[in-house]
Amino acid sequence: MKSLILKYKSVLKFILTFLLVYGVLTFAYKLYLDYSDGSDYYPDFFTNQVAKQSDALVLAFGYDSQILKHPDEPSMKVIINGKYVARIIEGCNSISVIILFVSFIIAFAGKFTSTFLYVLTGSILLYIVNVLRVAILSVGIYRYPWRTEEMHGVVFPLVIYGMVFLLWMFWVNRFSSLSRIDG
Repeated sequence: MKSLILKYKSVLKFILTFLLVYGVLTFAYKLYLDYSDGSDYYPDFFTNQVAKQSDALVLAFGYDSQILKHPDEPSMKVIINGKYVARIIEGCNSISVIILFVSFIIAFAGKFTSTFLYVLTGSILLYIVNVLRVAILSVGIYRYPWRTEEMHGVVFPLVIYGMVFLLWMFWVNRFSSLSRIDG
């Protein structure tokens, strides 16, 4: 048993670090959600910001757009040219995806400075791509409502998770100290 642990020490370290960081960040995010009262930024700050920024993009695309508080649930309604097309819920704010990304990068950490800068840059990039995703998805649902399931369930998750995967691979191949360990 000891020889197996020694043999797979780096794998075990990765798994334990990933689970620990993921658990801590998820717990912290849950606390944030539990204590978000939604009074100033409904339903919570990050979801509200994604809604407002996506709305600004839809307006920039040339559509008459507005974001309204949903009266029956903690979400924001997306209205394009007077038509209710979508709702932005907490799961649309990219924080869960960023937590997954950050956990992996820290589990494969390199030098502190490069790890910190990559986590920061990657998180900002994921957030920006998510805002673009929400805006384009909203316009897509407005223009092609019969394709809502394909866009929301396949295309756009593929974009965001595909980007996370590419960022992970780039990190492991370029910056991670674990990529240079002889196996």
